Amino acid sequence: MCRMARPRKPLLSRERIVGAASALVDAEGLDAVSTRRLAGELGVSGPSLYNHFRNKEEILDAVADAVSAKVDLSMFEESDSRDWRTALHDWAVSYRAALTEHPHVVPVLARGPGRRPAALRVADAVFGAMVRAGWPPAQATRIGALMRYFVTGSALGSFARGFVDDERAYDPCRYPHLGQAHLLAERQEEIDEGAFDTGLRALLDGLAAQYEKVAVQASRTGAARRDGP
Repeated sequence: MCRMARPRKPLLSRERIVGAASALVDAEGLDAVSTRRLAGELGVSGPSLYNHFRNKEEILDAVADAVSAKVDLSMFEESDSRDWRTALHDWAVSYRAALTEHPHVVPVLARGPGRRPAALRVADAVFGAMVRAGWPPAQATRIGALMRYFVTGSALGSFARGFVDDERAYDPCRYPHLGQAHLLAERQEEIDEGAFDTGLRALLDGLAAQYEKVAVQASRTGAARRDGP
């Protein structure tokens, strides 16, 4: 009796599960993911998923972490020559690009890194770079939080797409300043990208002003130590 050869690759792996779940989330949203639906997509039995993940929440965490892994962190490496402001700018642009490519997973990412390895690497890289640049640790933590609030918020939805393309929807008697609001949707990318850029630059300008005070305080503290007994 001939025995069938075993497949060279396992039928199931964490990577295959995450890939299938990511495709479902991108196409239909978080609610589309269930262990039964995933098993059907992968052509396996439902219980086999539990050899790799304990539950649906762990699968969604892995999907979110796969998005975090796409974010460029090279600007925070000690060998990189970019100053802290440029590094934050370039990272925020990369971060938002990853989120806007996978908008349905943003609510999971917005909950924070939890135990997700790639998300923790992001948090560690930002904090470490800010401390090396001279920010006090407490302020470095706040900067990391602030940037996450700003970037995830910008990726959660579209301001421009929030207006319908029907000029009759905006009665000039009730909304005298929204006469052109029906045109916003067709300029969505331009408006949303411009708003992100404007907000990011304003945010970094504010941090730069604070950084000057931090530098002055550090200089005074250093001088006092040198002049002390």
